[in-house]
Amino acid sequence: MKNISLILFDIDGVIRSVENSYRLSLKKTVYKFSGWEPSYIDIDNAKNEGIWNNDWDLSLELIKRCIKKDNLNLEVPPREEIVKCFEEFYFGGDPNKNSKYWSGFITNEELLVDKSFFDVLQSNGIIWGFVSGAESASAKFVLEKRLGLKSPPLISMGDAPDKPDPKGFIKLSKKLLGDKFGESNIPIAYVGDTIADINTVTNARKEIPSQKFVSIGIAPPHLRLKSRLKERNSYEKNLQNAGADLILNSIYDLKNINLDLF
Repeated sequence: MKNISLILFDIDGVIRSVENSYRLSLKKTVYKFSGWEPSYIDIDNAKNEGIWNNDWDLSLELIKRCIKKDNLNLEVPPREEIVKCFEEFYFGGDPNKNSKYWSGFITNEELLVDKSFFDVLQSNGIIWGFVSGAESASAKFVLEKRLGLKSPPLISMGDAPDKPDPKGFIKLSKKLLGDKFGESNIPIAYVGDTIADINTVTNARKEIPSQKFVSIGIAPPHLRLKSRLKERNSYEKNLQNAGADLILNSIYDLKNINLDLF
């Protein structure tokens, strides 16, 4: 690659698989308060609405929908109860304490890349960082402890409004590029697995129309099984319809990408 480019990554579903961690926590939380456990298809369909980036809020929304749909004689729980329950499933310990004390579903997470992937990007002149809705403790755990990245550039929950608000994406881009935006600037890409991620780039373009932004979509790992090819194709079509410029078959395809083609 001749020209330096910037690629920012979502974490969940892109850097790590969360089918048996975040999504399982979501399923179990919804079940605890409603008696109904949503399937991965139910969760995908909700994510495809493009506004549910926060799994706490999606848990609460699915509980509300279940109570209304089935006319259940149940009260909608306060959000703080949802958060507490979800965190118990996910971390299985205090997220502010050493990760060696965690026993929750976070210990199930499979990495989708390794450290050498980022070494290759860097050697190709690509600047990289992460913009995620995950809690800081969870994001740093996977990036620093699991992947071995040293002080990776990161925007996580609480650092900026939730996606698809582009403020976090723009904030980290400016930090990494020395506040240089505009037609002459390098292209900036964002890789994500949900419509909220695609919409984040669309909204960034609205805020800074002179800057070239590239939206890159990838299906989450639970759809990459041969048995789910039809569902994966449908999911990727939804990402394209939402505005994705490119759909990756594998995250490793980025090692050879040239963003100046967009």
